[in-house]
Amino acid sequence: MHVDLEDVSNGDNPGEADFTRWISAALIGLRDEAELSIRIVDRDESQALNKQYRDKDKPTNVLSFPADLPPEVDIPLLGDLVICASVVEQEAQEQNKSLEAHWAHMAIHGCLHLLGFDHIEDAEAEEMEALESRLITGLGYAEPYPDESN
Repeated sequence: MHVDLEDVSNGDNPGEADFTRWISAALIGLRDEAELSIRIVDRDESQALNKQYRDKDKPTNVLSFPADLPPEVDIPLLGDLVICASVVEQEAQEQNKSLEAHWAHMAIHGCLHLLGFDHIEDAEAEEMEALESRLITGLGYAEPYPDESN
């Protein structure tokens, strides 16, 4: 497993070892090998990317860009995650979560999107949230969806 981390947010954010641990947990039983890039950005870059790719003119916590490789290219590239540090910090505070736990949740949430999980339909959302909850609590953090039963 390889994580390429780039932090352009000028914040005191988790490092490569943290992301590697969180992403590795998300991959257990789903993928043997994986490479991905994580870019930690500020609100302006997050908003610009969210507008360009999702037509939503606001910053967001995490954006996932799955790799779209031709079948003949045999490398374990999953794709790219873009995480907005200030949105993650704001959400952690608003949701009364530890900042580290919310960073772990956003990394796992984004990785699951790269693996093809989604939360558009209710059944998909329930499956994805249950998996996130199992992974997050398995890492020793509090339940990420405390107001919902999974």
